[in-house]
Amino acid sequence: MEQKKVKNNSEVVFVGLSGGIDSAVAARILSMKYYTVGVFLKLFKNHSFKPAEEIARKLNIPFLVIDFQKEFKKNVIDYFLKEFSNGRTPNPCVICNKKIKFGLFLKKSLEIGADFIATGHYVRKLQISNSKFPVFKLYKAKDKKKDQSYFLWTLTQEQLKKILFPLGNYTKKQVYELAKKWNLPYRKESVDICFLKGDHREFLKKHLKSNPGPIIHTSGKIIGRHNGLFLYTIGQRKEIGASGGPFYVVGFDFKNNALIVTDDFYDKNLYKKELIAKNVNWILKKNLKFPLKCRARIRYQHKEEPAEILKLKNRYKVIFKKAQRAITPGQSVVFYKNNQLLGGGIIER
Repeated sequence: MEQKKVKNNSEVVFVGLSGGIDSAVAARILSMKYYTVGVFLKLFKNHSFKPAEEIARKLNIPFLVIDFQKEFKKNVIDYFLKEFSNGRTPNPCVICNKKIKFGLFLKKSLEIGADFIATGHYVRKLQISNSKFPVFKLYKAKDKKKDQSYFLWTLTQEQLKKILFPLGNYTKKQVYELAKKWNLPYRKESVDICFLKGDHREFLKKHLKSNPGPIIHTSGKIIGRHNGLFLYTIGQRKEIGASGGPFYVVGFDFKNNALIVTDDFYDKNLYKKELIAKNVNWILKKNLKFPLKCRARIRYQHKEEPAEILKLKNRYKVIFKKAQRAITPGQSVVFYKNNQLLGGGIIER
């Protein structure tokens, strides 16, 4: 669809419309205060904009489609495949937020007339300074079960100036009630990674070359064959490919192309008190003093645990009060102080 510059006396917000209930309600809330434009980001083949367009039509707001397929493939899908091929377990939603939604989408929106962009993420933004240079903090959403702050640790102060999160103070139940009240159309929600249909392993098998090798128990005994190390992640129990068990993945021997497993859920090899994080971003760098005591989360919906962060030369060491199970390279480690999102990074080891 043709993109055109929007001109209006009101502040203009471009809201990302996926076709789901969250972005639909977010757009409706914003339309009561801003000149609101619905924007669908086309990210991959067969990614239909029709549900999003229907929402925009119901709200009587302008609607745009921005094609980011090429950029999404390069920055998200190729990254996803590369990480798995190197024995890491990436979180593509974190990278999509950084590179696409709050990177390219924000940049493009500002270029063609937006004052702000908005999404349906469940997170709260608070402005703590009204000076010429405003300062922002991010907090967990009111609905702790739906909180999505874990995926937003890459955001910067410069970006936060131009981003709105209208659902942060709503619960999911309230969002459903508002959608019903406003008679909003929306498609059924999906909990899968957007570009995948079904198990991610099938996607990996299709795009990565299999290299079978031995499955070795921590005792040293060969107990089976794997179909490629990229099909496994630390702590995994299902689809091990060895009789008996259950078995749990504890590591990879890349030199010998071997998968290392244990049949003990509490195997010491699965527990670590420390990790090294790279590419760390702090939402608000001011007043950060190291060693920094906080709480850290090593995967989405994982319980946060007390930790101390030490600053290294170009990395950070995270030391937990108690050992954590299945710390996984490639995943995000995210830092909190009470309900405030401090920042995060990628687990290197």
